[in-house]
Amino acid sequence: MRFSIFIFLIAMLLFSSCKEEKTIPPNIVLILTDDQGYGDLGIHGNVVVKTPNLDRLAGESARFERFYVSPLCAPTRASLLTGRYHLRTGVVSVSKGLETMDADEYTLAELFRDNGYRTGIFGKWHNGQHYPNHPLAQGFEEFTGFSAGHWSNYFDTHLEKNGEEKVFEGYLPDVLTDEALDFIRKNEDQPFFTYLPLNTPHSPHQVPDRFFDPYKAVGLSDELAAIYGMVENIDWNVGRVMNLLNELGLEENTLVIFLTDNGPNGQRFNAEMKGVKGSVHEGGVRVPSFWRWKGKIQPQEISTAAAHIDVMPTLTDLFGLEKKEGKPWDGVSLVPLFEGGEIPYRSIFSHVAQLDKELKDRPGAIRKDSLLLTLLPNGSELYDLKNDPNQLVNLAPGKLELVSSLEKEYRDWWQEVTEEIEMDRQIPISDLAPEIALPTYEAELKGDLKFFEGHGWAQDWVTNWKNDSDSLVWNLNVIDSGEFEVWLEYSAAPNQVGAELNLSTSSTNLTQTLDQGLESIPIPSPDRVPRKEAPEQIWNKILLGQIQLAAGKERLTISAKKIPSEGLGDVFSVRLLPKNK
Repeated sequence: MRFSIFIFLIAMLLFSSCKEEKTIPPNIVLILTDDQGYGDLGIHGNVVVKTPNLDRLAGESARFERFYVSPLCAPTRASLLTGRYHLRTGVVSVSKGLETMDADEYTLAELFRDNGYRTGIFGKWHNGQHYPNHPLAQGFEEFTGFSAGHWSNYFDTHLEKNGEEKVFEGYLPDVLTDEALDFIRKNEDQPFFTYLPLNTPHSPHQVPDRFFDPYKAVGLSDELAAIYGMVENIDWNVGRVMNLLNELGLEENTLVIFLTDNGPNGQRFNAEMKGVKGSVHEGGVRVPSFWRWKGKIQPQEISTAAAHIDVMPTLTDLFGLEKKEGKPWDGVSLVPLFEGGEIPYRSIFSHVAQLDKELKDRPGAIRKDSLLLTLLPNGSELYDLKNDPNQLVNLAPGKLELVSSLEKEYRDWWQEVTEEIEMDRQIPISDLAPEIALPTYEAELKGDLKFFEGHGWAQDWVTNWKNDSDSLVWNLNVIDSGEFEVWLEYSAAPNQVGAELNLSTSSTNLTQTLDQGLESIPIPSPDRVPRKEAPEQIWNKILLGQIQLAAGKERLTISAKKIPSEGLGDVFSVRLLPKNK
């Protein structure tokens, strides 16, 4: 009996020893905010906004004095997720398909998944909303959020959760953080990559009273009070993430990275830098970047310039990950900087484009040591950031030879990164998707059709349909052929009843009468200032019929045979439902 007890105790000791030796690979939480500038933090000299959690995070981190991203949302996200300049990945701008990242890019999510990590994204994707460009097809195992460039309502809104639409109660950044916290709890005993791309302080300017009122009370405008309220809400949610890691005992085994996707969305305090969101000047692309890994990365301020393209190479090096052979990175590992060393000498490039179908090489910029050359449509400007960080003195007129040399380096880079880019975008039709939405902002507008808001950004819709020459055309790339039900999301007043719509493809012609006056229902929108974006609405759906799509390039067209005198009404999207789903 005593011998049996002795053997049992030895076995337990051995088991305990083995259990203690088992180590879980380090986790990562990557937090990206939307339109938050370098100056939207107390630690960067803003004496108005309250960001105690982010300021504390910065103090516990390796923080970069000069960290660069792209001037707009989707380009930054593509570079962050691939380690490559966004133009190489197919991402050009922010809407109309120009935000879509090539499906064959190897993403951070795929890298971590291939190395045994659980992967989840909770927030704004903005690199393609159709399979195979969707986040669930790009390495993420869980997704709660939205794929477009912005969302139109931040309170009690509907989001996508793992391929299905669901209504969530509460304030959107809080909901997204809740989802991220649940993911961390579920995976506390295994390595995880949690990507939390929050949607604020991007407009519309919506924020709960408890974050808005204190800033309004000190005399700020409604817009600035809303923005700083949204920033303070971000800070609160970052605090929730940090507290959970501490509660679960994961602080020392989790790297937390915080950064933002471009400069501020408007004129406000930004450390006296020139430019805002959309600009290639410092104020448009220089952002906060904090890396906290307790016991592994020494808190410090790093003066060497770094960029979004460096995140993927750095994480691969830092965590000892195995990368699939494929497209080369533009970035480098920043690990030597964490250890007091140096990284290879290089230039850092920027480019910005709007929604034009013609891609131009300007505006752009090249940063080399302390020099900044901005290549603008009306000429080039040269600045010495070491002695003139606020870009007050343009040195270009007196440094023509240097300007010429830097312009050549930029042009060579431009030619290389745009070599394979395709500006004619087709919407992929894949059987991976349970439903395929064809929004009007991804269509070609023919005749006198107009967007309600004007730009054709996410969630906008088409109006002013009055003539038989008006039509919508979607250019499709049918990856998986099949039969689809076709539904129309639209709104029609009682005096717009009787319109006859025609839907056509290369092999189909359908006609449907809109015989009901069904007006869309606006969602209450608690905006603090007049909004720029189209509001969220509940749309009516009508079945147009069934179509067969063969693999290859296709055009789906909606026109009208008969239009009431008051016009056709408004069209939001066409939805394709695969019959085999």
